Amino acid sequence: MQRLTITIDDELVAALNHFIAERGYQNRSEAIRDIIRAGIAQVQEQSNDPKSGVAALVYVYDHHDRELPKRLTRCSHEHHDLSVATMHVHLDHDSCMELAVLRGAMHDLRHLARHVVSERGVRHGRLVTVPVEFETQQHAHGAEPGAAPPPHPCTGSGLGSPDHRRRSPTRSLGSYRPSRDFTELSTSAAV
Repeated sequence: MQRLTITIDDELVAALNHFIAERGYQNRSEAIRDIIRAGIAQVQEQSNDPKSGVAALVYVYDHHDRELPKRLTRCSHEHHDLSVATMHVHLDHDSCMELAVLRGAMHDLRHLARHVVSERGVRHGRLVTVPVEFETQQHAHGAEPGAAPPPHPCTGSGLGSPDHRRRSPTRSLGSYRPSRDFTELSTSAAV
């Protein structure tokens, strides 16, 4: 780790100290590192950078709105390559909330989120993204005891394929590591 020296005005220090106390950080360095990471992630999210990532799309909608549930389901199926899992919650008589866990290229995730949230009848929506790079791994599914079935690659596009879903009873996010650019920026950023 590198040590950085920064100058901050008193008002900002007071706000930082309040943030640290409110969130329960043990020291300023931990808080400042998280704030820097969040700021960098926000900038990356707003760019058209084609990097990959995972995301949670949360939206609340009126399930009585004409054809909306069917349109949302159709949209989800049209983007099956991005979808990892979905959870549906009945909030009250009229409102439902859905949480879609997504993975793929950041611009594709943002495009899908804009499409869903702009549907007539969707009341609220938010996309939370985490930039990560996915590594290709070789592994086997359904191995018989003592047998070694041929491995197959699991990549970002492989998890969305119907062939992978048939062989695998569960869908995993797989192995990932923080985006190289994100890590480099967060450790070498001059503040």
